[in-house]
Amino acid sequence: MRVGAAGEATSGIAADSGIDSDFAEFVAASYRRLVHAADLLTGDASRAEDIVQHALVRAYLKWPAIRDGNPEAYTRKIVVNAYLDWWRRLRWRELPEQSADQAARPRVVLPDHAVDVVRRDAVQRALELLTRRERAVVVMRFWCDLSEAQIAAELGIARGTVKSTTSRTVARLRANRVGSRW
Repeated sequence: MRVGAAGEATSGIAADSGIDSDFAEFVAASYRRLVHAADLLTGDASRAEDIVQHALVRAYLKWPAIRDGNPEAYTRKIVVNAYLDWWRRLRWRELPEQSADQAARPRVVLPDHAVDVVRRDAVQRALELLTRRERAVVVMRFWCDLSEAQIAAELGIARGTVKSTTSRTVARLRANRVGSRW
């Protein structure tokens, strides 16, 4: 950051370039969708916001190159990759063991009669049953409404893998009667 003549902070990018205002408009238009997708991936609203902030910083650094293409897809790919990186790091961290008494206790959910909260909880619980790849594919397919080809391109996997993963995952969720609560 630099301080301008009038004492205001500037980013170092020429004010007449419109980069800052274009990026601000992009963030205003896509922030909620990105955070919601990240929340569905991570199951943790705070972690989701952190991941999206990280993704937006990286997108801003590439903004001149991505702004004329599909910046939301580019940023969403950063979000998914950051989620996968988080899982890789989490997997190697030692986690405390639960006692048999703790494991037997049901998850305590504070009662809330709002239909949206109940649906959100059901979706979150269903997503917790999935692997990282299954979760990423399902969120991108059904929440982000991406095509199989777009998901394959963003995740770097074959389109057939996207189709089979989606099919197996939906069948597994239905078999566990998860879909009836959505």
